[in-house]
Amino acid sequence: MIPSEPPSISPLAPPPPTLALPPTETRASAPSGWVGSFLSGLAGWTLDAFDFFLVVFSLTAIGRTFGQDDKHVTFALFATLALRPVGAFLFGGIADRYGRRLPLAANLILFAVVELMTGFAQTFTQFLLIRALFGIVMGGQWGVGVSLAMEKVPVRLRGVLSGLLQQGYAIGFLLAAAAYFLLFDHHGWRPLFLLGSLPALAASAFVLLHVKESESWMQTRHSSWSGIGRALVSHWKLFIYFTVFMTAMHMSSHGTQDLYPTFLERQFGFHAHQKAAISAVSMVGAILGGLSIGALSDKLGRRRAMLIAMIGAIAMIPLWAFAQTVPMLVLGAVLMQFCVQGAWGVVPAHLAEMSPDSIRGSLPGLGNQCGVLLAAVAPTLEAGVARHTGYSFAMATTAAIVFVLACVLTTLGSERRALAFGNE
Repeated sequence: MIPSEPPSISPLAPPPPTLALPPTETRASAPSGWVGSFLSGLAGWTLDAFDFFLVVFSLTAIGRTFGQDDKHVTFALFATLALRPVGAFLFGGIADRYGRRLPLAANLILFAVVELMTGFAQTFTQFLLIRALFGIVMGGQWGVGVSLAMEKVPVRLRGVLSGLLQQGYAIGFLLAAAAYFLLFDHHGWRPLFLLGSLPALAASAFVLLHVKESESWMQTRHSSWSGIGRALVSHWKLFIYFTVFMTAMHMSSHGTQDLYPTFLERQFGFHAHQKAAISAVSMVGAILGGLSIGALSDKLGRRRAMLIAMIGAIAMIPLWAFAQTVPMLVLGAVLMQFCVQGAWGVVPAHLAEMSPDSIRGSLPGLGNQCGVLLAAVAPTLEAGVARHTGYSFAMATTAAIVFVLACVLTTLGSERRALAFGNE
């Protein structure tokens, strides 16, 4: 058992009653321009997912280019996932010290640079190093974007907008699938990584010109780096809970997504267009799940909604991994991602509400990305097991274990649904 925090932030204390929204909350959570702030966070997370899943779709082709097998190419995925805590620490600290806008804009500019570098990598070592650099960029974006968006959206919409924000990941998957479907056969994998640079630069300019700073941050910001450090250290128990909880959540997501296109190719012999089409349809289920379960969390509570979704995911494993016909395969993919990404859609609001105001830019992102680090071995382990047992058994076994773990950790946590930000 994890020792409890002070009552206001304990991950294990019984959840307090839903808080009424005082007038200060109305002013802090729904200032003019919250739509632009929300869209900026959504755009950044969408672009990061777009880039990440281009590697997933192109995994086998990248391996052929550099003379590597699937297992070795998954080290590029590992490098990205493993370096994300560094990005969360750097960008999150800057966001808590100097505000959310500037680090978000800088992150988008760095994303554009890394996109170009990936497309022009000449050796596998270069490719791995660039993907590690992308991990820093990707790790920094989530915490900053989530804190800016969740601090500014109306409280009554926090759950459903949390679901939509997190499904930037699914939208990025869809865009990557579309790019792969339309361009890969004729142009190969390299040009795919050149597509995101201009949108990232445009999003960065929008943040600088049109997005206002978070009022919650302005009310509770630290005046020194040492203050941020002391705040993080004082909430170390909450950080540990976030890390373990997000490890299970990331294993559920990456365990069902990262090798899925490879599963379709190896297990069913599908070509590029078929892989992209089925994966894209599954992400439609993910988006619907994020919106639905996110909205449900506003009614039933964050933990209860997540448990409903994860139990549904467990029930979907046989259909998802062992379908014998293409229609059943597609149905299993859609329902699985509805459940998995439905649970994930609650995460931005849930972690933001559990975090203290003054370190909301760094603590949720750092816990999330440290969870990524611990979960980063999932695709490599799956690929290794699949070499001996086949992809169906490897993916089904992994999914069953991590879904149960996610349910247990969700139950152990508490929640602060509809908490008023900026009042500490």
